[in-house]
Amino acid sequence: MADSSNRDSQLEPIGIRLSDLSEGRTKYWTTQATPYWWRAAPPRSGPWTTPVKKADIVVIGAGFTGLSAALVLARAGRQVLVVDSSVPGYGASTRNGGQIGSGNQKFRVKTLIEMQGERKAIELLREGVEMLDGIETLIKEENIDCSFVRCGRFRGAMRPEHYEAMARDMKDLKQYAGVDSFMVGRAEQYKEIGTELFHGGSVLPMDASLHPGKYHSGLLDRVLEAGAAVYGNMPVRGISSEKHSHAVHFDNVTVQARDVLVATNGYTKNVGGFFRKRIVPIRSAQITTEQMAPDVLRALMPTRRAYGNTNRVFFYFRPAPDESRIIWGGRSNHFARDSVLAAYTHLARDLLRTFPMLGEIKVSYAWSGLIGYTFDEFPHLGRSPEGIHYAMGYCGTGVSRSTHFGRKIALQILGKADGQSAFSDLVFPSHRFQAFAKPAVPIVETWYRLRDAVGF
Repeated sequence: MADSSNRDSQLEPIGIRLSDLSEGRTKYWTTQATPYWWRAAPPRSGPWTTPVKKADIVVIGAGFTGLSAALVLARAGRQVLVVDSSVPGYGASTRNGGQIGSGNQKFRVKTLIEMQGERKAIELLREGVEMLDGIETLIKEENIDCSFVRCGRFRGAMRPEHYEAMARDMKDLKQYAGVDSFMVGRAEQYKEIGTELFHGGSVLPMDASLHPGKYHSGLLDRVLEAGAAVYGNMPVRGISSEKHSHAVHFDNVTVQARDVLVATNGYTKNVGGFFRKRIVPIRSAQITTEQMAPDVLRALMPTRRAYGNTNRVFFYFRPAPDESRIIWGGRSNHFARDSVLAAYTHLARDLLRTFPMLGEIKVSYAWSGLIGYTFDEFPHLGRSPEGIHYAMGYCGTGVSRSTHFGRKIALQILGKADGQSAFSDLVFPSHRFQAFAKPAVPIVETWYRLRDAVGF
């Protein structure tokens, strides 16, 4: 597979002020919706030759999940073919915020215990910690240059009662999973962040961040070195399954394989009704500011952590690696086209609510991507009734989860005992009204934003 000729290219910045974007003055502005991360690590564009017609394993999806799995499988001596509907990494793997947590951010500990029982909850929590440690180990062992750093995460309380609830949850997290944290009161939060928006917050000092574009590129290099074949612009048109083999159909070729792994998450399509009924694609968006004076960014983010908040429809942000920029993300505006800057006005509003002094700072990049949500908000890995392996459903916390799940499902395919996961026996639910789930997302999100605004 050839590399892109513009690996070090500089993408043309947008150049609209945050104040103009936040107030909807975007009439004459459009964007290519190109991720900031592609500036240093643009996707590789081929050319692609015709793939082999037979492989031990076909991996569908060349993101973090698929590549992590392919690396394990290829090094075990399997003939691995990795395919992607677009260029490798085009989806969420190079469109996310690069924040890395333990994989346990979706539920409070007490809620998880109520849902799963104490024993199972502890297993899930501890495997979440394993995810975070595992990605650091992988990056070090594979010598991937991707600006990985254990920067810690500050989560701001939007209301005083949120602060108290977080404090209780952090104690539970320590008790049941051994995760260290500390609380920061509102009077002291200036040491963590230069805003008056929050009512204090919590800090998880071992959470991390990386450059997702560089991480994907490094992972792809290792997969190719291991002998796997990777092809882009090969959308799957269907899968025919028999007892001991599968036929994966593309536009101009059909590939026979003993095993198939679906690792498509929010970009799942044409791989069967089992997956269509269980994954809801939800669009998430981000903007990146222009470079600002280093002392300004230091005043806003003195500890250079990853940041988030306690709203139902939350926003998240961080400083760019090695630059004085802010990367700001949240849910997309589902009522506006991705290529129009109006789709990002709510992100600018949230940014200026947090840092009102930045109105004159310009936005350089704006983009979005699809995350895969499940009906129970748990990620899932396993095997479908047709015998197709899968790992997906990261619900917006996919960097560590996808890397971990890719490795685990590969070990399961190989029949290895250490492929066992606490997530393996979770029922992967569908929903009788699944067909209406995607159209309902904007309505539900609007309702949640209203509840966030009025506090109920």
